[in-house]
Amino acid sequence: MASDEQWRLLEQLVQEVDQQTEQLRRMQERMRDLSATATSKDGMVTVTVGPRGEVRTIDLDPRVYRKLSPSELSDTIVAQIGDATRQVSGELKELMAPLVPDLPFEDLFGDGTGFESFLPRPGTS
Repeated sequence: MASDEQWRLLEQLVQEVDQQTEQLRRMQERMRDLSATATSKDGMVTVTVGPRGEVRTIDLDPRVYRKLSPSELSDTIVAQIGDATRQVSGELKELMAPLVPDLPFEDLFGDGTGFESFLPRPGTS
C-alpha cells in the first residue's frame, strides 16, 4: 500500500504534467497564430506569411504596375516573402527555445545543423 508521501508525490507529478500539457497547448496556439509581414522599401509590396512560411497575403499598391516592370515586381514579391519568412522563423525559434534550449542538434543531425535547420526557409512552404 502506498504511503501518504508517495500519494503526494504522485499528485505533484500529475499537476506538473497537467501544467506542462497546458503550456504546450498554449504554445501550439501561439505557433498556429504566428505571422510576419514585410514591406518593400518603396511601400509598393507587402507580404504576410504564416508560421511555416506560407504566403497568407500579398498587397500591392495600385501604382506598382506603373513603377515596376513585371520582373522587378516578381523579384520584389519574392524578396518580401523571404524577409517575412525569416522574421516568422525567428519568432518561432524564440517561442520554441524554452523547449529545446540545449539540444545538441549537430551531434544528432550532423555538422552545421541547428534549430534553424528545422524552420521554414525563405521562399519555401
